[in-house]
Amino acid sequence: MLDGGVLTAIRPHRDDVVLAASGLLGGLLLWLLGLHTQGGRPLSAPWVSLVPMTVMAAMELLRRSAPRTALIVGTLMLVADQFTRGSLATVLMFSDIMYAAVLYGTPAAARRIPVITVFVTLASTIGFLAWFRRPEALLIGVVTGLVSFMPAITGVVVRNHRVAAEAARLAARQTARLAEMDRTQAVVAERARMARELHDMVANHLSAVAIHSTAALSIDDPDTSRNALRVIRENSVEGLAEMRRLIGLLREGGEDDAPAAAPTLASLDALVEQTNVNGASGGLVCTLECTGDALSAALPTPVELAAYRIVQESLTNALKHAAPGPVAVRITHVDGELVIEVTSVFGSRPGPTAPGSGAGLVGMRERVALLGGTFDAGAEPGGTGDGGRGRGGGGTKIWRVRAQLPVTEGTMRQ
Repeated sequence: MLDGGVLTAIRPHRDDVVLAASGLLGGLLLWLLGLHTQGGRPLSAPWVSLVPMTVMAAMELLRRSAPRTALIVGTLMLVADQFTRGSLATVLMFSDIMYAAVLYGTPAAARRIPVITVFVTLASTIGFLAWFRRPEALLIGVVTGLVSFMPAITGVVVRNHRVAAEAARLAARQTARLAEMDRTQAVVAERARMARELHDMVANHLSAVAIHSTAALSIDDPDTSRNALRVIRENSVEGLAEMRRLIGLLREGGEDDAPAAAPTLASLDALVEQTNVNGASGGLVCTLECTGDALSAALPTPVELAAYRIVQESLTNALKHAAPGPVAVRITHVDGELVIEVTSVFGSRPGPTAPGSGAGLVGMRERVALLGGTFDAGAEPGGTGDGGRGRGGGGTKIWRVRAQLPVTEGTMRQ
């Protein structure tokens, strides 16, 4: 069939077949009963009215797949029906074709057809009124409007409702997709946060356990083994306590195991002391220096936790990789920023070491980025990590970790 200049072979919709069959059977019933819409026409033979009715029923098959073709042919059949005795079924089927042409046609057709039917209705009303010069001629205009304009405007209303419903469905699907993306991102972010917490809490203790257990196995000395076992036990107990705290954080309102409070900067003294114990065998001497009101200021909880974890992970890295010498921790609170700097001697170290994966630096960088700060870590020349006052001279490289965290709520990323 031809519609819009393109030859298509589309199977009629089931509903269109039902409408076509119903219109044809209804028209045949009216014809058998001798019920016609008009008389005194040039083609007065009763069977002639069956021709436009049959063609109109065939156009009903195209109302959805080729609405423009159905409307053009249907209009011609409606005009032809006026020269016969007429059939009510032909008129009703034309009204349905007009409705379908607006509903299933192109957007341009949906805009133009109602306007055209308005002009046709007005023109027919004025023309027949001028021709017959009787008020009854207005009825012809009313019938024309009922047959053409009313189905067209009904099609516009139904089409607009369908477009609005489809837009609402698309918006709902888009909202669902966005919600799923947000949920996925939230899960990924939570998993990353849990990974950082697990790494930062446990890595320090496990590194000490690995180093001292290696020393105990490689050095055949009772005192060394005894000291190593003592450090191993202390770090094992503390690691278990940290794991219990993490499990408490993951519980959903457990009654017996309430989550412990997050570590604060006030706990850095104990952290540095523990590092000195763990790193004594490797020649590490850890010191803590705080300037300003870094320990006494009321800092936002995310900033304080991030600062503690950065120091903890930096000391863990020093314990695993730093050469013998000083490990300096400096905390400064000034001009709305908390500055954390940890330095250690960069180089090979004697004795047992613990393997590293680089996840600690990634975790520190992520923590700082989430708070809108800056982070830098790397080796650089100059001193031994204590400002050039320690042993080793100016040619020794140091490893420096430096993080700047904003402490005002307005500068923190939410």
